[in-house]
Amino acid sequence: MRIPQTPPKLNDLMAELKPPGRLVELFSLMREVKTQRHYLHWDKLRRYTPPPGVSHREWWMVQKLSRMDALKPIPLKDTAQRPFQFVVTELVLEELHQIDLGAGGLVSIPEPITNPQTRDRYLVSSLMEEAITSSQLEGAVTTREVAKEMIRSGRKPRDNSEQMILNNYVTMQRIRALKASALSPERVFQIHRLVTEKTLDDPTAAGRFRRADEERVVGDDFGEVYHTPPPAEELTERMAAMCAFANGETPGHFVHPAVRAIILHFWLAYDHPFVDGNGRTARALFYWAMLHSGYWLFEFISISNILRKAPVKYSRSFLYTETDDNDLTYFIIAQTQVIRRAVRELHTYIERKTADLKDVESHMRALDLFNHRQVEIIRNALKHPGQRYTFASHQQSHNVVYQTARTDLLDLGERGVLEKRKKGKQMVFVAPADLSARLLKLEKESGV
Repeated sequence: MRIPQTPPKLNDLMAELKPPGRLVELFSLMREVKTQRHYLHWDKLRRYTPPPGVSHREWWMVQKLSRMDALKPIPLKDTAQRPFQFVVTELVLEELHQIDLGAGGLVSIPEPITNPQTRDRYLVSSLMEEAITSSQLEGAVTTREVAKEMIRSGRKPRDNSEQMILNNYVTMQRIRALKASALSPERVFQIHRLVTEKTLDDPTAAGRFRRADEERVVGDDFGEVYHTPPPAEELTERMAAMCAFANGETPGHFVHPAVRAIILHFWLAYDHPFVDGNGRTARALFYWAMLHSGYWLFEFISISNILRKAPVKYSRSFLYTETDDNDLTYFIIAQTQVIRRAVRELHTYIERKTADLKDVESHMRALDLFNHRQVEIIRNALKHPGQRYTFASHQQSHNVVYQTARTDLLDLGERGVLEKRKKGKQMVFVAPADLSARLLKLEKESGV
């Protein structure tokens, strides 16, 4: 990835102004320029055609001057002790409004999520999705099918990639349990230990700051350095400041809860306090902050799935911030758009799954004979002949106790819906190829 070009310095641009009244003239010319809404970085703006009678450098100067009065500082500082700052643009306001509607209240929330009978299935599915894609962002190599089979069956990870995914899954479950608690350095260490268990070259690096002899830079495989984090000796103080910000103790001005969560994500990634696992820990803290602030739908949403589809855009938003006077607005805009898209995708996914289930139900009256968990297995089995189910996988998929999972599957086996087999000491239930015919037979025998 190419490092974006650093913008011209404002002092240099002001010194270039001729004649003296040119600044007033520029503001008049720029008043109606629509690109201001999109908060363009210099690296992008310089590639656009400037307004008539305005040079690129003049265009950028007016943009910078227009933003300065609105920028608000936060306690995060760079390595030169300059504060990071942000502005809530019109575009961000629109995104935040939609996030509030779609993820914080009950407006347009899909019924399967509010229904106690079905919500656990969607919760488990979303936790697995976030665990897998967050790990893939950090280099984990495996397929969704294999990863989900591992989590559902409860088998041990076979390699480092699977261990990363399992760690993320366990972490996301823990985040749900911690959502009402305040954030502390000890809590962050705990999350980092969960994220990195059995994946570090040095196991002692889990749950502690990187040391001075473990200084890290963020770069690529070709030696390009994108970011140099603060020195190790500053990390204790910086972590304390981060937790105070996360808990709403700072700054003195209002910060929208979703913006606070986004900044927390950036803060941990910027400080890079650990030897490894910083990205996964940063995204975990984002989820904690959203759930802590009442955005309960985020138990069901995966942002990493969106980030994985555009990793360069994700990374570039970090670089735009660092190269333009610590202006966090670029990262905030990018992340609010990611959140909005993740919310929309959840709604679409649930609508599709609900439609699938209704389609099966409309053709199979025999489904009235089964509970909602068994119906979900039947729906899945109709689409995947030969699919195998175990007590452990059913327990994990529906977040139920072992006895409930056992009862569900044994009942399906006894009724002939699934074929019951032995695999070593384990009992396995297999979806038969003639399942539709078996259901029709059940329907006739039961008179439903």
